[in-house]
Amino acid sequence: MGKIKGISIVLVDKIKTGNDPFGNPIFKDVEITVDNVLISPTSSDDVVNQLSLTGRKAVYTLAIPKGDTHNWENKEVNFFNQRWRVFGIPLEGIEELIPLDWNKKVMVERYE
Repeated sequence: MGKIKGISIVLVDKIKTGNDPFGNPIFKDVEITVDNVLISPTSSDDVVNQLSLTGRKAVYTLAIPKGDTHNWENKEVNFFNQRWRVFGIPLEGIEELIPLDWNKKVMVERYE
């Protein structure tokens, strides 16, 4: 059996590029490729729990590789030729105690 390997996805982050004439910040979207991300359909129990708690329907759960330092909260991600939105707080385990290459997970919903 071969080693488990994830796919590359695009995380869309926003960086401040300046201020408008009224002093409000101006942001620009920056696409960051993140390699080796596992994608799995969200379990039916997690879908029900998220609908009950947040009113949002989780479609996929992403496993983020160890060592990743990006901010995943409320970010747009692109994979499978579609746009998705991360919601909730990323759940993270202690790297040294997890045997595989991933220690963080986030849930995503369809983003139009």
